[in-house]
Amino acid sequence: MDVFEAYDRFIEGERVLESDWDLQTIPTNARLMRNRYDINFSKEIIPEDQDLVDRLFLAGVDMLLTTGFYNSDTSRVMRLTEDEIYEGIKMAPKEITLGSGKDKVECRARRGNEGFKPVIQGGPTGSPVSEDVFTSMIESYAQEPAVDTIVSGVLSSVRDHPAVTNSPWEIKATLAEIRYVRAATHNAGRPGLSI
Repeated sequence: MDVFEAYDRFIEGERVLESDWDLQTIPTNARLMRNRYDINFSKEIIPEDQDLVDRLFLAGVDMLLTTGFYNSDTSRVMRLTEDEIYEGIKMAPKEITLGSGKDKVECRARRGNEGFKPVIQGGPTGSPVSEDVFTSMIESYAQEPAVDTIVSGVLSSVRDHPAVTNSPWEIKATLAEIRYVRAATHNAGRPGLSI
């Protein structure tokens, strides 16, 4: 499926209120999948039981098949067929290179307790951060040798003006975030760190 087909399918998809999607569709279908596939984690954060791992995968495919993708801009749902889901999985890259120079890292698929370390992402991960501490906060993550990539926070304001969603200030804040993250990685001596 290309971007044009995805667009058309979102335009033609079922109309759903975002609040219904968030508060009814997702929780209801997640409970359904948990019961249908007997998903129980107990105290294990990352399951090592291969049967549970297989059931989690099947539950994920079933969840996508049952639920679809929600587009908050169009308030519509795009559905996929099972064949489309498996074709997408088959076409997905098995590894990607993130960053550049000495900060370059290979992100590869891992199974269980592989012999190579996972890629570690550091950062406030989409949390609101005030402009006065943004750069120094990102720099503190970038200074950690274990951190392989940065996941940025969101500026709550820019030039002392709230970064209001769907306004020019949101665009200004996004551009500032990129500049601040790049400055922070440079200050930390890791200019090629992936964002």
